[in-house]
Amino acid sequence: MAKIKWRGGALLSPVPPAMVTCSDGEKDNVLTVAWTGIVNTIPPKTYISVRPSRHSYKIIKESGVFAINLTTKELVRSADTCGVYTGAKVDKFKKCSLTKQPATEISCPIIEQSPLALECRVTDVIPLGSHDMFIADIVAVDVDESLIDDKGKLHLERAGLVAYAHGDYFELGKKLGNFGFSVAKKKKKQ
Repeated sequence: MAKIKWRGGALLSPVPPAMVTCSDGEKDNVLTVAWTGIVNTIPPKTYISVRPSRHSYKIIKESGVFAINLTTKELVRSADTCGVYTGAKVDKFKKCSLTKQPATEISCPIIEQSPLALECRVTDVIPLGSHDMFIADIVAVDVDESLIDDKGKLHLERAGLVAYAHGDYFELGKKLGNFGFSVAKKKKKQ
């Protein structure tokens, strides 16, 4: 497969279009970020990268908390809207008919319609250039009980999650395997 060399750029895809909630104690806000992920398991840590010019940047920096709410196919229009409008001028919860739900460990709401929310407490802020990275401890995970089976296993494949790839949104599709499937021994037929 022939390749064409481009200069370095932010083209890692797909990424989650995460709906991040925050609050200054008086006004709650939602912003959409694609720059997020897990950075550590024990203790559980995540990050979001936010432009210092964004309305929510100051809120998160001063409050020290935020929640990452996963986006479903039903929420994709809201995620896009929350990424286009500024919370300085628009109540995005109201505009998108999003329901605020109290978080259990932090002082900002989570989105009731989201199937899973990570409640986060900022531990570090790293200036990187166009964005600053907020590294945070995941202090609680709020999961829609319909995604948990009777044995306590989480089934995120039931949630209808979406991905963002270079300007476009996609619904996640067919399962191709699970961790370790490429080296797993085949079961003998009985």
